[in-house]
Amino acid sequence: MKILIVEDEPKTGDYLRQGLSEAGFVSELARTGTDGLHLALTGDHDLMILDVMLPGIDGWALLESVRRAGKDTPALFLTARDEVEDRVKGLELGADDYLVKPFAFAELLARVRTVLRRGRSGSEPTTLAVADLELDLLRRRAVRAGHRIDLTAKEFSLLELLMRRQGEVLPRSLIASQVWDMNFDSDTNVIEVAVRRLRSKVDDPFDPRLIRTVRGMGYVLEAPEAD
Repeated sequence: MKILIVEDEPKTGDYLRQGLSEAGFVSELARTGTDGLHLALTGDHDLMILDVMLPGIDGWALLESVRRAGKDTPALFLTARDEVEDRVKGLELGADDYLVKPFAFAELLARVRTVLRRGRSGSEPTTLAVADLELDLLRRRAVRAGHRIDLTAKEFSLLELLMRRQGEVLPRSLIASQVWDMNFDSDTNVIEVAVRRLRSKVDDPFDPRLIRTVRGMGYVLEAPEAD
């Protein structure tokens, strides 16, 4: 799942991005309200975490613009403003939750998962399935043929991306940006190593194999066609 963070305080923004990444989420960070609005309107996110006091436009105006544009992406305000009036305003603008700084990351993570569990009025799937492979996005669990598969946070994010785009060949550059939040470097083999480890858990003990390398293009996950 992909989360948009709009936070202008560098340490807080980096802390959130790292913590959410370690928890298995793909995150995108904007440091101004203007950049955050652009990403919110043009990207595909499962959740927005918004500061209120932002350069450019504030969090209130950002969320109001997103809702006016017809996007129902869930939103969680994370701010030092703890007046009751501020919380009410955030909720009335269409926020799903409101957490006051300073905060414990464990609480933030619990609230993130609660908001995601509620989803976009039930329209977003909470599980993905290809053949006998199932991915529970909320409990962060992978199961194939009834067997639980233990995955690292990055392996889970990689598998989620492949399953969400099943049947589509994903280039290494896209995988690098979506899972590792980095530009693709042809001199590194981090993606090849990650795919190999994922295959050893998801494919090698089972039949048929689902993850395939398309030479010179990238990787694809799909169920083989029946004979």
